[in-house]
Amino acid sequence: MDNMVASNGTLTANETGTGRIKAGPSGRKPRRRLSRRNIIVYGTLIVVALYYLLPLYVMIVTSLKGMPEIRVGNIFAPPLEITFEPWVKAWAEACTGLNCDGLSRGFWNSVRITVPSVIISIAVASVNGYALANWRFKGAELFFTILVVGAFIPYQVMIYPIVIVLREMGVYGTLTGLVIVHTIFGMPILTLLFRNYFAGLPEELFKAARVDGAGFWTIYFKIMLPMSLPIFVVAMILQVTGIWNDFLFGVVFTRPEYYPMTVQLNNIVNSVQGVKEYNVNMAATILTGAVPLVVYFVSGRLFVRGIAAGAVKG
Repeated sequence: MDNMVASNGTLTANETGTGRIKAGPSGRKPRRRLSRRNIIVYGTLIVVALYYLLPLYVMIVTSLKGMPEIRVGNIFAPPLEITFEPWVKAWAEACTGLNCDGLSRGFWNSVRITVPSVIISIAVASVNGYALANWRFKGAELFFTILVVGAFIPYQVMIYPIVIVLREMGVYGTLTGLVIVHTIFGMPILTLLFRNYFAGLPEELFKAARVDGAGFWTIYFKIMLPMSLPIFVVAMILQVTGIWNDFLFGVVFTRPEYYPMTVQLNNIVNSVQGVKEYNVNMAATILTGAVPLVVYFVSGRLFVRGIAAGAVKG
């Protein structure tokens, strides 16, 4: 009998006059045993997951109950009779002051605020980060230092000066003014992320493109952008969640007809008129948080990749 054995000692082929043995290891597959370490790790993860999922569960089941069932007091019990009336009322009928159009108006205001703010801030910050990482212009380090410092300035100390500036520009109390505010405040941290990400890309690509005669915009659009999908996803998620969930700027820099969804939610939940409808409040809360949750879950994998590349390198 002639055996052929691989360098790692595994039988790769065995041919005799009576038959052939398949390549690879043989025998029973070893069982995974529960170790103390695995029990602790997975047990901790399960407890933490339940801790964060329990409030969401309460919100969902409460939003699907009628008020008579809620008054019984068992908030953890599933609904005996599912109703979507609270969701309809939260979206189109809940009253905030003299307006009784629910969250629908605030939703479209939030869309009109978020979309241009995200596009403009990411576009400008990506060019800034690309220039700071690859083009050493005069004063680049000073400019980068100012941006980094600006990323850590508390928003509250700048509210009054910004109100004065927007008033002089004639855009205070409008959606345009709020878009400008979100774009400016998102610029420092986004520029930092893009600069670190572009600095981590192979420098040889940039030098080779320069040797071939490519200019600033050619390198940016044809080389940098195709390699930068993860960091663009990170920037999009940060801006979408930050702008959509913002309450302070929305209530300070706009008028009631332009209030975003978060301000509308606050007005619905804290309304002192009529009976407190907890099912409507829970449905309104879930509707308000749905957009950033969907964005994050759809692009979560790219978010992790981009954070690792854009926040560590550079």
